[in-house]
Amino acid sequence: MAGGGGGGGAPAPKADEPQPHPPKDQLPNISYCITSPPPWPEAILLGFQHYLVMLGTTVLIPTALVPQMGGGNDEKARVIQTLLFVAGINTLLQTLFGTRLPAVIGGSYTYVPTTISIILSGRFSDEPDPIEKFKRIMRATQGALIVASTLQIVLGFSGLWRNVARFLSPLSAAPLVALVGFGLYELGFPGFVPHVLKGGKHVFDRFAVIITVAIVWLYAFLLTVGGAYNHAAPKTQSTCRTDRSGLIEAAPWIRVPYPFQWGAPSFDAGEAFAMMMASFVALVESSGAFIAVYRYASATPMPPSILSRGIGWQGVGILLSGLWGTGNGSSVSVENAGLLALTRVGSRRVVQISAGFMIFFSILGKFGAVFASIPPPIVAALYCLFFAYVGAGGLSFLQFCNLNSFRTKFVLGFSIFLGLSIPQYFNEYTAIYGYGPVHTGARWFNDIINVPFQSKAFVAGVVAYFLDNTLHKDPTIRKDRGKHWWDKYRSFKGDTRSEEFYSLPFNLNKYFPSV
Repeated sequence: MAGGGGGGGAPAPKADEPQPHPPKDQLPNISYCITSPPPWPEAILLGFQHYLVMLGTTVLIPTALVPQMGGGNDEKARVIQTLLFVAGINTLLQTLFGTRLPAVIGGSYTYVPTTISIILSGRFSDEPDPIEKFKRIMRATQGALIVASTLQIVLGFSGLWRNVARFLSPLSAAPLVALVGFGLYELGFPGFVPHVLKGGKHVFDRFAVIITVAIVWLYAFLLTVGGAYNHAAPKTQSTCRTDRSGLIEAAPWIRVPYPFQWGAPSFDAGEAFAMMMASFVALVESSGAFIAVYRYASATPMPPSILSRGIGWQGVGILLSGLWGTGNGSSVSVENAGLLALTRVGSRRVVQISAGFMIFFSILGKFGAVFASIPPPIVAALYCLFFAYVGAGGLSFLQFCNLNSFRTKFVLGFSIFLGLSIPQYFNEYTAIYGYGPVHTGARWFNDIINVPFQSKAFVAGVVAYFLDNTLHKDPTIRKDRGKHWWDKYRSFKGDTRSEEFYSLPFNLNKYFPSV
């Protein structure tokens, strides 16, 4: 802020001169923040809405992987139930003992390439029975996930990730968080849903997902029952019919997923190292998603120790994914972070209620399968909105930086450009040739190199972090980076609000103090 002080300082601004918007370390205009739950009826509806949103990834990943593994509709339904059950447990653990942010912990696309490599490995090609082949591949995936979970558990609970996070600034966080959202643009527009409900009342904004999904799903259901798609192309039927997945028929009425349900895990060193790299990429992406979540929950910036604690519990989540056999690792759900912005409700209780819905509908399989039959174009249309909000949340951290600095412009522009350009090259190369630019006889080694460079958020975040901490490092640069805004949050005790938002329940802080 310009001041009028003496000694040749800048003249005081005139009263009618336009002034910049003041930076806010807590996002204003949020209806319910992290510690202020809405009334119970509203909280239950909002929790159900979070459950609907996370269903997209929960259904799409097994739908893509299980047929390649040799499984049919029965196996696909069981994997979706298991993924949903574990997501509910992980979300409860994260909101109770992790960062304590309203973050949904669900399946992640980051682990898909490594899982496909396990599927394509030659050691399963001699199995004639497709169901037995499915179980063998699932057990190999379980073993890789169990080993990979140790990376996040060690980095998180040892405090090593806390030391990394301490060097994070608003300038390096902006590209990371922005591409956590914008980097998923490929998932956003294979379909379109018209936003027909736009009004001045909060009910349409706050429950837009439930209202819109209900109307469009009902429309798609009536078209399916009426035979409108009977003679359509197979691709149209697979994306528009509400019965295309076979989930409702295959899902059992009641079934509780349990550990080692596919048999004892098998372990392969190469696959474990490849999955560990995928876990590290997911760790970086989740760090960006956690930052977006705290922003939209109207909390103060996370102390590095809290972020590290959350990463440790996310590692526990990957371990549970391996033990139960979800076929996929865990990370922060980006779409649910965007839903916080849409509803302007960042309440922790709402997300805990959604975790209850995940566990409930994973056990009552038939009822959960009805909601899981939402056609993919509806999910894609919602992604357009949620990923955009998360990306914009990343750009909002630039309010703390000096955008007139050429150093700031270089770090910001170069990291975002490389974050888009390098993954584009790797993905295009893979699409054309069927394998990545690094192509050796060891498939696991290829994944260790190719998978990180396919993640837009990972590339942008690492480049921004490296440049921001090495380029022209001198004391005068701190304000340009926005680092002075986060100084008081470097330790848990630096700001009294940290205890309100992030302290552990049941007085556990006395036994597990945050630093």
